[in-house]
Amino acid sequence: MNNTRVKWLNPMDAPGNFPDVETALTEPDGLLAAGGDLSSERMLAAYSSGIFPWYDEGQPILWWSPNPRCVLRPDDYHVSRRLRQYARKSTFTLTFNQAFADVIRACAGERRSEQGTWITPDMIAAFEKLHADGWAHSVEIWDESELVGGIYGMCIGRIFFGESMFSHRDSASRFGMIALSRTLSKHDFALLDCQVQSQHLVSLGATTLARSEFTDILRASCNPASRFDDWPAKVLQIADLLDN
Repeated sequence: MNNTRVKWLNPMDAPGNFPDVETALTEPDGLLAAGGDLSSERMLAAYSSGIFPWYDEGQPILWWSPNPRCVLRPDDYHVSRRLRQYARKSTFTLTFNQAFADVIRACAGERRSEQGTWITPDMIAAFEKLHADGWAHSVEIWDESELVGGIYGMCIGRIFFGESMFSHRDSASRFGMIALSRTLSKHDFALLDCQVQSQHLVSLGATTLARSEFTDILRASCNPASRFDDWPAKVLQIADLLDN
């Protein structure tokens, strides 16, 4: 890896002291900086500039801004015929922001069982602080009292930055995505950021934007850096999502 262009951040640096995203490496795609910290101020500055932390345990904090960027426009989320049929029969329920700590830990545990995890203890602590301050949010899917799926991420202005999801029942996280995308659409969100493209995300309706186009949208949609708190307060039935 050529590190000559990667800026090393000092935790004492100003939170927004990142290099221009257009200076990110092409190999590995999007690596921009290393070091610094996961303070709320730095995280907010990073995400609103199209930058996110992603690193394994034992590594320094690595900051990324890949090109192109994978995004989902809320109205474009694809609900298959099979998923609609399953949703109409499902007895699962869904909530927002009722079990953030459980969701992020379930996401970390699922990644750890696969190939290690980038959701490190420090990352969990950083997002729990952002959640307590009203920036980070979760969607929870329940089978009676058991948490069987979830999604978490961060909202700045009218952008939802998706971080991770887990599913312990068939299609549980997909139900969470239906609820999330329809809530974002209702409130005129511009994008759900998915960071890096995958075939699974494409099958759900995701597409890619050039990094320059993505950051232009961020400048328009994350300024001012306002919190979003108009989440559904009641417990939702999965079948009801198809009619909203």
